[in-house]
Amino acid sequence: MEKLKRLAINEEGFAFDPETGNSFVLNQTGLFIVKKLREGLSEEEVISELLKEFEVDEETARRDFYDFMEQLRILGLIDNK
Repeated sequence: MEKLKRLAINEEGFAFDPETGNSFVLNQTGLFIVKKLREGLSEEEVISELLKEFEVDEETARRDFYDFMEQLRILGLIDNK
């Protein structure tokens, strides 16, 4: 998750990657996930935190999490497994 740690992110979800010069905007859920990953939480821990923070069922939380992780992979911010 080193690539995520290099991002400059403000509280509104604007993110800037100083290594690539790319910038993008995270929605509330994406910002929450990135913060938790940067704190070192595992995938299962992040999903558990999503269930606590947002009014969603486990299936929705998992789907949203893995969809977002795929977007991070596409952006080159996390490595492929």
